[in-house]
Parts: sequence; C-alpha cells; structure tokens
Amino acid sequence: MSDAKQHSIFSGKAVSPSRLADAVSDAIAAALLDGKIQPGDALPPEGEIAREFGVSRPIAREALRQLTSAGLVTTQQGKVARARALSGEPMDRIYGYAVRASIKSLMEANEMRRVLETGIAGLAAERRDARGLSEMREALDRMERALGQAGAFTDADLTFHHGMAMATGNAMIRIQIEGLRSIHREVSEIFTARNARTQKDWQATVQRHRAIYDAIAGGDATLAGQAVRLHYEATDIASLEIAADTGKHGQ
Repeated sequence: MSDAKQHSIFSGKAVSPSRLADAVSDAIAAALLDGKIQPGDALPPEGEIAREFGVSRPIAREALRQLTSAGLVTTQQGKVARARALSGEPMDRIYGYAVRASIKSLMEANEMRRVLETGIAGLAAERRDARGLSEMREALDRMERALGQAGAFTDADLTFHHGMAMATGNAMIRIQIEGLRSIHREVSEIFTARNARTQKDWQATVQRHRAIYDAIAGGDATLAGQAVRLHYEATDIASLEIAADTGKHGQ
C-alpha cells in the first residue's frame, strides 16, 4: 500500500503522545467501520503503520493486538493482518461466561433479551427487511421439523432471532444480537431439555415464534412487541421450573 493511499485511509486527528496505541487503533478502526478498508483486505505491515502514524513498531503492534481482541482484525504468525467483518463475537464470548454462572444470571440474561427484543421486533415491523423476513420464515420451517430434537430446534431458534434483527435493516442491532448468541443458546438448550418439556410445549414455542413473525411481516409494531413479551413471559415460567428441578432458587 502506497504512502498516499495510507494517508487517505488513516489520516484524521493528530496522534497524541499519550495512549498512542489507543489512538492508532481508533484511527484504523474508523477506516474499517467507514468501509475504507473492506473485510478480507490486508492491512499494511507494522513498519508501515508505525511510519504512517509516527510511532514505534511496538506501538503499532499493540494497536493491531487491540484490534484483534476486538474482533476487527485477524492475525497469523508470519502473515499480514487482515480486516474482518464487524460481528458480535467478542461480546458473545463475555456473555457466554456470565450466563453460565447461576440460575439468577440466566434469568437476568433472559430479562435483558426481553427488553432488547421488544424494541427490535417493533422496528423490524416498521422496516421489514426482506432478508430478515426470509431468515425468520426459514427458521420457523426448521423449528416445525425439529420438534423433539433439542439441538436442531435450538439452532433454528437462534436463526429466527437473528432474522428478526436482520429485519430491522440495522447493522448495529444485528451485531448486538450476534453478541447475545451464547446467552440465547444457553437459555434455549436448558429450556428445551428441562424435565417438564412436552410435545404440546414444543408446539406452543413454535406458535409464539410464529405470532412474532406474523406481527412483523404484517407491519404491526405494537403487536410485534406484545408477541415478544408474551414469549418471554413463557420462558420466565420455564426458568422457575428449572430452578425447582435444580434446587438453584435465587442462586
């Protein structure tokens, strides 16, 4: 990459002497998020980045490490760093640790999802992005075919909620839902495998998802939000069943 091209991509605020690595990583991240660098594109080597910003190679290396930790860059020994598509993967790892701590953490996670997805469903009903609606329909079909099959049902469940985020047409919302994937999987797997799960209960879960889809596809934001709240009320009841089964009341 030429010096001129580097300048056009990374130029911006002057780098402050303090927190140099943060300033460099912020500038590169801005170029990634603004689309000046596309997913899969190679970043300049450490030495070129250091020269561009007027910092040392260790500072440039630390900036790339920060971007790698944030999931914006992928690096391999002996190869150039490459840009990655923005996703919720870093958040997903953190939430995954948190939700496994206790039943209390599980219920708090479910509460967080209810708050978020009520608003997401409303926006999805207003926007109705075709890709998201298609993903939701596909997930419903898969759920119908997966009744009684915990793993396949959980995968379809995750796809449905991702589709709902996609239906908003908002990339930040899509990333947020991807960041909650570990929570969603943990909740879904535990609820699906609980002792009280019956065939009627499986079918009721599908119907709750279908009600959400119908409201979104019909463009009714109020009804979509209500359908999500009803769905999470049911999962809250299931949380109490799990607590009774495991003896982890309030833990």
